[in-house]
Amino acid sequence: MMHGHEKSGPAVVAGKPVNAAVEEAATESVEPRAGAKGNAREPDTTRVQNRTSVAQGLDRIRQAAKREGVRFTSLLHHVSPASLSEAFHALKRDAAAGVDGVTWEDYARGLEPRLDDLHTRVHKGGPYHPLPARRVYIPKPDGRQRPLAVAALEDKIVQRAVLEVLSAIYEEDFLGFSYGFRPGRSQHDALDALCTAIDRRKVNFIVDADIRSFFDTVNHDWLIGFLEHRIGDVRIIRLIRKWLKAGVMENGLVGASEMGTGQGSVISPLLANVYLHYALDLWAEQWRKTEAEGDMVIVRYADDLVIGFEHEAEARRFLDAMRTRLETFALTLHPEKTRIIAFGRHAAEQRGEKGKPDTFDFLGFTFMAAKSRKGNFLLKRKSRRDRVRGKLRQIKDTLRQKTHQPFDETGRWLASVVRGFFNYHAVPTNSRTLAAFHYRVVMLWAAAYKRTSQRAHITPQLLDRMRSYLPPPRILHPWPQQRFAVKHPRWEPYAGKPHVRFCAGGA
Repeated sequence: MMHGHEKSGPAVVAGKPVNAAVEEAATESVEPRAGAKGNAREPDTTRVQNRTSVAQGLDRIRQAAKREGVRFTSLLHHVSPASLSEAFHALKRDAAAGVDGVTWEDYARGLEPRLDDLHTRVHKGGPYHPLPARRVYIPKPDGRQRPLAVAALEDKIVQRAVLEVLSAIYEEDFLGFSYGFRPGRSQHDALDALCTAIDRRKVNFIVDADIRSFFDTVNHDWLIGFLEHRIGDVRIIRLIRKWLKAGVMENGLVGASEMGTGQGSVISPLLANVYLHYALDLWAEQWRKTEAEGDMVIVRYADDLVIGFEHEAEARRFLDAMRTRLETFALTLHPEKTRIIAFGRHAAEQRGEKGKPDTFDFLGFTFMAAKSRKGNFLLKRKSRRDRVRGKLRQIKDTLRQKTHQPFDETGRWLASVVRGFFNYHAVPTNSRTLAAFHYRVVMLWAAAYKRTSQRAHITPQLLDRMRSYLPPPRILHPWPQQRFAVKHPRWEPYAGKPHVRFCAGGA
């Protein structure tokens, strides 16, 4: 099943990948990590038995992965009919269909023989051929469009089954400051870690780094080489190669995938984390231990990266070294979006008469240095202006399409939209933005209602009725330090290794 070998570190991965020649990419809104309810036609006892057997197999992998130097040479047998069934039921039922047009409900009819046939094809190695992903676009807050790759349903099933196996291994490897697309870790966990670090550590400068088009520029040779440090099962590697090379269909034409991992595919987030684990995380952790003399904190969510420093000189040395390091692995920093700013408790004093301290954005929020009523340092977060405007623009456009819908139905829809916005953005120090957003939604609804009839009058009573549908603008999240202290009381497991002293993000 597995063999020991010398643990690969930054010095090892700086050389050529294990497989230099590769001859064989596939939404954030397409498939969530959380499971969906099961197929009602399938007996509950079978589902329970499936979950139990799959969980036991993954637990054995987890235990083995904790041992240093283990390389897994036999993994595909964990992609069983039971794991494929679990993967199918974990998919979102109303997710967009791939190029074959097959939906979750379509595949659920005759599920068991379908999964048995899929299992046979996957394990024979030849008959299973991934279909090209279907290209779709979703609007971004800045008006541009984000390309996503929607895989065919069977490809989603196999990818999710393999994802569970690989996650059991790599969750023992990934470092504490890596938060993106990991079980039990959310965007707010990353935000809490960053806020706690800035508040409690000696952070005076921030490196706000942006990797240019990361998901589109991942080098396949390097990725396979990184995977082979841990994965010795050639059948798993062959599957991943097939997914990377499956291509994307757009306007009836299939484009070959020579680089990148398709955003929106089930397996893509894990592959991205593996790539950055070897290309960046291990090196950054080693740099902090050997090069940094002052305080240094790191928080990474997928390709969004923020590093805090005590000393400006070290921030500049690290940024120069990181730029060179990433270029080794075919990645580049965006020259206009990557910068060093003075930020923290002493940022205002350091800037002197230059004005207010700079701000930076991370995971949908703008971070600002301010003072509390008592004159103490206060880290403020406000929803990014472009995100708020983008959401309001979407609401306005959709209201125009709902012109003739009943008042109550529009109210229920708006309530769900506002609730979703508040669930993410209702953090301490962001109350003004919440109130302004609530007000703008009511005004947009009133304007849309007035367009339905020239005789419609917007009275105070009508506005009150509209407000009654929407959740009130109030803070829903605790202060970051409070929630971080609950999850990391004093000690934190660090990448499966002996515990280390407290540091934001477990780093």
